[in-house]
Amino acid sequence: MKLKNKDLISIADLSREDIQTILELTKKFKQKKIAELPLKNKTVAMIFEKPSTRTRVSFEVAIYQLGGYPIVLNASEMQLSRGETIADTAKTLSRYVDAIAIRSYSHSNVVELAKNSSVPVINMLTDREHPCQVLADLFTISEKKDLKNVKIAFVGDGNNNVTNSLIFACSILGMSLNVASPVGYEPKKEILNLASKLNPKNKINLFNNPKEAVKNADVVYTDVWVSMGAEDEREERKKAFKDFQLNNGLLKCVGKKDYIVMHCLPAHRGEEITDDVIDGKNSVVFDQAENRLHVQKAILYLLLGEI
Repeated sequence: MKLKNKDLISIADLSREDIQTILELTKKFKQKKIAELPLKNKTVAMIFEKPSTRTRVSFEVAIYQLGGYPIVLNASEMQLSRGETIADTAKTLSRYVDAIAIRSYSHSNVVELAKNSSVPVINMLTDREHPCQVLADLFTISEKKDLKNVKIAFVGDGNNNVTNSLIFACSILGMSLNVASPVGYEPKKEILNLASKLNPKNKINLFNNPKEAVKNADVVYTDVWVSMGAEDEREERKKAFKDFQLNNGLLKCVGKKDYIVMHCLPAHRGEEITDDVIDGKNSVVFDQAENRLHVQKAILYLLLGEI
């Protein structure tokens, strides 16, 4: 088993079969049905431009448990910070390591890195997408619901990396997705246009009223209102998103009891989500966090392992 591309840069680069393969393999890893060490004697360079908790720890542990060795590189301590090009960095690292994973502000930098790397490149997060997170989200949903018939409502910033990857994933798989955002914070047209090309039959539904968006939802998902890099917009965003908080009042509009609540973390408790919701009986937030480890093992296995 292999993915159709050498790299994992965007959910939009994956086929339905790729996603299904990743989810099936993730289940095997979580159930500890795979004992091989496909990364034995292999090294993965991990480049971080942004702070990280779950991404760094889950990837490091995944690489280690698969028999590999992670090398953590802070971008500010690399020659990148002194003007070395992305292309030269990619060409050099490719001579040393078996794969490169990067958490970057710029999506175009990750694309450039992959273009010039002879080894697989994994997008650990950019300003445009968060593919590993959304693959873990899909797996988490599949543990609780039937992916074929699930209805997802995302409430919050319609133009962040998680939303973009979720839009692509739902389009590829033909899943129902409502996105509720304040005016001016809806998904970008370029994202919606690409989603439409991925699956012309699937429609992403946009709302400015969160109460309408969550009706009959099986999954209610949110993320921070202020992403890394947008801190100077904090006060403006808090005002714009004040009616988009996941709280018990909003969740009463779902109209059913068996919905699940998701958040990719870190959470700003009291802003986009209340304590009683994130810690409540419908929350699967920490299942999501755990599943990052299992899905990343699947990704590494498919890109680097001999299966």
